[in-house]
This record gives sequence, structure tokens and C-alpha cells, in this order.
Amino acid sequence: MKKYFTSAAKTTLVLVYLVIIAGALVRMTGSGMGCPDWPKCFGYYIPPTDIKELTWTPNREFEEGQVIIKDDKLWVANGNFKTQNTFDQQQWRLYTKHDYALFNATETWIEYINRLVGALSGIAIFLMAVFSIGYWKSDKKITLLSWASVILIGFQGWLGARVVYSVLNPVKITIHMIVALVIVALLIYLIKKAKGKVNSFKKNPVFKKVVLLTLILTFVQIVLGTQVRQYVDYQVKLLGYDQMALVLENPSLIFYVHRSSSLLILGLNLFLLLKNRNLKLGFNKINWVMSLIGIEILSGMAMYYFDFPFASQPLHLILATLLFGAQTYLYLETIDAK
Repeated sequence: MKKYFTSAAKTTLVLVYLVIIAGALVRMTGSGMGCPDWPKCFGYYIPPTDIKELTWTPNREFEEGQVIIKDDKLWVANGNFKTQNTFDQQQWRLYTKHDYALFNATETWIEYINRLVGALSGIAIFLMAVFSIGYWKSDKKITLLSWASVILIGFQGWLGARVVYSVLNPVKITIHMIVALVIVALLIYLIKKAKGKVNSFKKNPVFKKVVLLTLILTFVQIVLGTQVRQYVDYQVKLLGYDQMALVLENPSLIFYVHRSSSLLILGLNLFLLLKNRNLKLGFNKINWVMSLIGIEILSGMAMYYFDFPFASQPLHLILATLLFGAQTYLYLETIDAK
């Protein structure tokens, strides 16, 4: 089993990033409530494609748990039955988790795909944990942390349900993002640990501390970014997307902190780039980090100066999470340095 662990861990990491990408698309398209229940979607394992499937009609068969929209409310079937000529309320119960009762086929399927990729990542992380048992005798930490990641992905699924039940509460969305980053960092650590130490790096305490500082700052930046996004979404909801320029004329304080912090991260990583080059420390991943930071800043500028062009927001988030992953790996390399 041990020989399959690294491949399983890498596959899991890719799937987790795909979940982040899918989540960013959900946020961009406003599809977070595309499936108003959890884990099913309108009570179906494969969601509906037409409002007719969610409409009560006579002489139609329903199964327990399936949902209809009636009088702007969600109703859940109490059992398996065939409808009569008139609506029998005793066959149904009101959905009480929230009062959101809208259907949009596109949004529903975007959210469904997000959940589907999430389920695949859960299966992959479980298989990775099973394969990690092969490390029990040689390195128990790999096995224990692998099973800890299973618990984390389970918690992430539970948290996803809470996000839906809260009708996309901003705090819960932010926590959801934080847990995703923790899972990414844990998977990268497991991949690096299974790979073993590579002693081609020169140890430098200052370099190591600054790398850790930039990693922490990037984590904070992503959290701040979710708050900036929430502010923009709220203002757009009030004023309309065509008033984006007006929204950006008076941004929140968090926006300025977010923007200024990006310049700080850029400066610190330039310092790392020069120090690595001058002292020949051998940390080539800093080049990846600098490339990602450059593209990330450009995407942020595009959002501000061009009024949030299509797909710029999910791209900005995806680049940030890739940057976080690259910095995590770089920091782990500094730990291995001698």
C-alpha cells in the first residue's frame, strides 16, 4: 500500500484544488443556493433540469425526501406516494432549514458539480489514508495526519451544509475557505514528507523566517480577500453590476488593507529572491512564488481598474491558493535545509 500513497496524495491535492476552482465559479455565478438542501439537490441525487420537476401536478409519483416549490416555499415529500387531483398537505412537510425557494437550472448544476468534485476529493482522501497505513511502522506521523485529513474533509462537508442552511452566511463562507487552505497545506506536507528529505538546500535562518512570514501574510490576504468580495457582492446587490465603478469609488477599509498587504508580500518575496540568488541557497521554488505573485497582482489591478471583468474574481482566488501552496512547499524545503 505504501507505494501508492504519494500518487494518491497528489491526486487528492489536485481534486481539492478543483473543488476550490468549482467553489470560485459558484461564487462568481451566484450559484451557492443552486441546491437549497444538502447533501441531495432538491431531494434528488441527480438534480432537476426543469422547473416542471419541482412543480406539483396530479397523478404524479413522488419518493420520500423529494422537493417541490409551491407558494414560494419548499415542500418535502413525507413518503412514497402518487398525487391525487388536489394537493394534500398531509403528504408534505415544509422545509425549515431556511426560506429560500428559487430554482435556476444553470445555478443548480454549477453547485451540483461543485458538490460532485467535493465528493470525489473525499473518496480520494480516504483512499490516501488507507494507503498511509503502510507507513505505520516507519513513520506514524504520515498515517496519523492522513487520517486527520479525512476528519478535516468530513468537517468541510459538514461546514458546506451549514453554509447552505445559513443561505451563504459570510462568516461561514470564510471559515469554509480557511479549512480548504488547511487541507491544502496538510496534503502538501504529507507529499513532501513521503518524498523524504532533499539536502540540496543551504540553511539560512533569516530566509526561513521570512518565508514563514510571507506564508502567514498570504493566508491572511486570502481571508481578507473573502471579506472584500463579500463587500463588493453586497454593494452590487444594492446598486447593480452596472454601477461597479461607483462601488469601487468608495471601497471599504479592508480593501485598502488587502491592497497594501499585497505590496508588502511582493517586497518580502523580492528580498527572498535576491537572497536566494546572492547566497546560492538553492530554493528554486521562490521563482514559482514570484511568478504567481506577479500574475496575482495583475489580476487584482484588472479587477479594480476594469470594474471586475468576467472570471477575474475566481482567477484571483485560484492564483492566491496556488501561491499559498507554493509558499507552503517552499517553507517545508527550508526546514529540510542543512
